[in-house]
Amino acid sequence: MIHARITGTGSFAPKKIITNQDLEKLVDTSDEWITERTGIKERRIAEKGQNTSDLAYEAGKKALKAAELTAQELDLILVATMTPDTILPSMGCVLQDKLGAKNAAAFDIAAACSGFIYGLSIADAFIKAGAYKNILLVGAEVLSRFTDWEDRTTCVLFGDGAGAVVIQRHAGKHGILSTHLHSDGSLGDLLHVPAGGAQHPASHDTIRKRMHFIKMKGNETFKAAVRALEGVVQEALEHNKVKPEEIDLLVPHQANLRIIQAMAQRLNMPMEKVVLTLPKYGNTSAASIPMALDEAVRDGRVKENHLLLFEAFGGGLTWASALVRW
Repeated sequence: MIHARITGTGSFAPKKIITNQDLEKLVDTSDEWITERTGIKERRIAEKGQNTSDLAYEAGKKALKAAELTAQELDLILVATMTPDTILPSMGCVLQDKLGAKNAAAFDIAAACSGFIYGLSIADAFIKAGAYKNILLVGAEVLSRFTDWEDRTTCVLFGDGAGAVVIQRHAGKHGILSTHLHSDGSLGDLLHVPAGGAQHPASHDTIRKRMHFIKMKGNETFKAAVRALEGVVQEALEHNKVKPEEIDLLVPHQANLRIIQAMAQRLNMPMEKVVLTLPKYGNTSAASIPMALDEAVRDGRVKENHLLLFEAFGGGLTWASALVRW
């Protein structure tokens, strides 16, 4: 049987760190308040002049090296991001040029925090169809540029980073077993950036009203996330006829510790089997799952034949899950 298999991982985070104590000096908040409600202790922030494509490039290079693949051997580059360097050209094309991947097609995926799993689904379909053999999938974000540092309810949440995987055609039982994607556009206003598109292009008025920053209805988003993730996780298990106790590692989107704990509890899974990077990176949107995966691969937690469950929820609204045999 042909599978799309992850053969290399990589990640990159900027050096600059903003702690909860640093945020206490900016807005009316506290380390205790942030930690209790989110589980976040610090986040990485890109330096001036350090863009999303720069983070993606570093993560992509590491993934290619791990897979023992050259950029010229890539057939396709997928970039999941909601913070591209520019609206045009796409991040995929910018990264293709930086890597020197002259033989690769490239495009972006706009599914917010679910973007990496959406990318897995696309890569899986292309490989099984025989269209491509070597794919680089990157989740990369510089959310700090779209964060309102005067809004204490959102500025504590987000960080910058990138994670990448190489996905290749594989004959055998290892690889992506299934992906499950969902969306509900009627709830788009729970988590959105009002301006910057064709509806509200940049103007003095949109800037004055701070419409270019992330807006979130926190309590409503939290409730929607728990409901959606519970369903999509169960969908993945039932589709593959897998019991929760058979999962070796849960690699969740790193948005909120309480959401992650709720999912682990519903799976009757100890937190030791959950990959958690949220305390040191915050919510890095599409980058969070591949960054967490790379950390777990490199520290030896991910082993041959392990069954990994990915799950994510994000703006759109979008949510998704994937089951992978390592």
